[in-house]
Amino acid sequence: MTIFKTACILLAALPSLTSAAKADDLLIWSPAKLSDRSYKATMGFRLPAEWETSAGADIALASTKGGAPLPDSEQAMLWGRIVRTNVTPAGQSQRGARISVDTLRGSGALTLSRSRSWILSDSLDMQSSRSISVQYDAVDIKQASVTASQALKLINPWTGTSLSAGAGISNASGDFSSSVAVNQAILPNLNLDASVSNPFSPSEAGSVNLRYRLNW
Repeated sequence: MTIFKTACILLAALPSLTSAAKADDLLIWSPAKLSDRSYKATMGFRLPAEWETSAGADIALASTKGGAPLPDSEQAMLWGRIVRTNVTPAGQSQRGARISVDTLRGSGALTLSRSRSWILSDSLDMQSSRSISVQYDAVDIKQASVTASQALKLINPWTGTSLSAGAGISNASGDFSSSVAVNQAILPNLNLDASVSNPFSPSEAGSVNLRYRLNW
């Protein structure tokens, strides 16, 4: 209940704190109104260095029309992140680690990741990423798991077309998953994408989506 009351106070102070946060690049403050009665805020700090370090909390809550909190809508997630980015004329690489702890539900995760992007040819760019995540649930220790994933993406910067493929495996279930996707930029804020999950398997599934992004 103490955490929930603190979240209410912080979210009520969004308007007054937003202007102060903009003056300091070291302060992370990202409030958002998700709907008429739900709010979320990311707050924290960052330390610029060769290895950029940041830490903070994600707090969220939602209520009914009468003002009562919705069951299981509260969020109080503590997180920390460390990242090193190397940039060259031909590409960019990044290594990092992130830890998160759900203070309300007793779960946590540690993720190590590495990504790289580079110019493959005059008409193609390539991106690669890999990660390994260790997840822990204090309620049921058996739910602790390790998940590894890897992905590749080919991008044509002139047409906005990209082809990506990814795969992952978890020791909790032993399941291996894979996906293939194609994305086409139609307008600056309009994208068409098609994807297939677990191709050539009994659980194969596909989807086609038209996405429009609006910023305000």
